[in-house]
Amino acid sequence: MSVLDKKRVTLQDVATATGYSVNTISHALKNKPDIAPATREKIQQVARDMGYVRNEMARSLRSGRTKTLGVIVGGMSNPFYGLMADAIQDAAMKLGYTLLILCSRDKEEIEQKVLETAISRQVDGVLLFPSWSSQKSIDRLNAVGIPHVLMARYLKEGQDDSVVCDEEKGAYLATKHLLEAGRKPAYLSSFDVVYSSERRFAGFLRACREAGLPEEECRHAVYESNEDLIAQVLQWKEEGVNGLFMFCDLEAWNINLLMHQHGLRIPDDFAIVGFDNIQESWNLPSPLCTIGWDTVSMVDSAITLLRRRIHHEEFAPQTVVYDPYLVCRSSCGR
Repeated sequence: MSVLDKKRVTLQDVATATGYSVNTISHALKNKPDIAPATREKIQQVARDMGYVRNEMARSLRSGRTKTLGVIVGGMSNPFYGLMADAIQDAAMKLGYTLLILCSRDKEEIEQKVLETAISRQVDGVLLFPSWSSQKSIDRLNAVGIPHVLMARYLKEGQDDSVVCDEEKGAYLATKHLLEAGRKPAYLSSFDVVYSSERRFAGFLRACREAGLPEEECRHAVYESNEDLIAQVLQWKEEGVNGLFMFCDLEAWNINLLMHQHGLRIPDDFAIVGFDNIQESWNLPSPLCTIGWDTVSMVDSAITLLRRRIHHEEFAPQTVVYDPYLVCRSSCGR
């Protein structure tokens, strides 16, 4: 008999094989205390030997919940999302949830498709890392009654439950770190991220103005290609800029590589500070000053909020804000 032809083992099959009632089998497989330990162990071993698999679909039909959470991220090639997904899975598993992780590529059409996948799988709730075009997704979740929490950013303050880092403060700390190292700073970014782009630029400007820099020396550029990026850096070098606050660690390591290819040294020619503290989890060869936050606590707060919504608690939309902190790894030159 092929695997495809093999019949699914049922509770009744295990009951017949062991001589116990279906109710006893069910309790034993759920580790209920009303079944003696030796009996539970015997029944569980027979069930494993027979290839019994618990029917989660049937259980979800009875309870009205699937114990599955949808997680919609931008893309797993970005280590930021990978680290966040790891933390979400760790927290979810402790509470008995499984995850359905989907990638939107920060594109409206793809996000709509993956959201419908999550809805069709009847997830109990969704953790969404939103993009500029995510309002349609939020409206859709509200329409079908699936609770959601926005992760790391939000579209409109006070509209949805969200858990974020104070990115304006984080950018301020990063820029101040460059200034305290005696550097003339500039801010570079290629990503246009809802909430994050505006907040990080605001923090950069606050630190520059606080240091008494004139407006024309608060340099900021958005680039679309590596050619544009290195051209901008070389131009700034001629103008005396020698410190860069990069939108994120991923961009910081990219400019690190480009500078090396063009004979520029870090931190001698340019001090660099990133954002996300990827290096806390990944042992990478180029130490980077960066901004971090308590990822585990952030994720725990998000899942707590989501579970409260899943259990139909009524309260005004909550925004939980976590304080960032500076991590110095000497790419600042200090």
